[in-house]
Amino acid sequence: MKKVPWMIVVCEWIWRAILANLYWIAFTILGLGVFGFFPASIALFTIVRKWLRKDSDIPVWATFKQVYFKEWKRSNKIGLVFYSIGLFLFVDIRIAEQVMTGIFASFLLIILYILAFVLLLAVGNFFSLYVHYQLSTKEYIKQSFLFTLTGLPSTIWIGAGLFIIGMLLIRMPGLLPFISGVAPAYWMMKVNLIRFNMLEKRMSLS
Repeated sequence: MKKVPWMIVVCEWIWRAILANLYWIAFTILGLGVFGFFPASIALFTIVRKWLRKDSDIPVWATFKQVYFKEWKRSNKIGLVFYSIGLFLFVDIRIAEQVMTGIFASFLLIILYILAFVLLLAVGNFFSLYVHYQLSTKEYIKQSFLFTLTGLPSTIWIGAGLFIIGMLLIRMPGLLPFISGVAPAYWMMKVNLIRFNMLEKRMSLS
């Protein structure tokens, strides 16, 4: 069998990643943003997980569309919980910034910003957990936060990767339509799959 030139392989993967990112943006908009983000992100993480597990021949469009509509209701139900927590933190931060003063206000702001960062990482971990494990709705939310708070090395790796991707997008905003979703999803799923495998090995030995 004739070997495919590496440049063609690279171009094919770049094209797949761009398609997945464009579908993620389009389906998020389709759900009016708020109600499209969670099912679209689950569809994106599903595809990225399959790529990382060497299932590279999956049809991106068909898989994305199927997962998006299948997980619409349940993912938005869980999403509302995360949105509510985020709204609560946002209101608290605004109050601390505009109403409160002094050292206590500064300390409270630091705590609230840390909690907001933990929430963002928990949402990312939720998508990884959702596409990898079968859990109850309550357990998905619970494990998302536990997974974030108990795995410091993974959390640091994910945070560092997201920071680099964020800086890249700030410096090169033209990349936003092409990697804004798929790059963070790929990095988070890659780091979490390593951790999933380690946890599963420990459980099999216990």
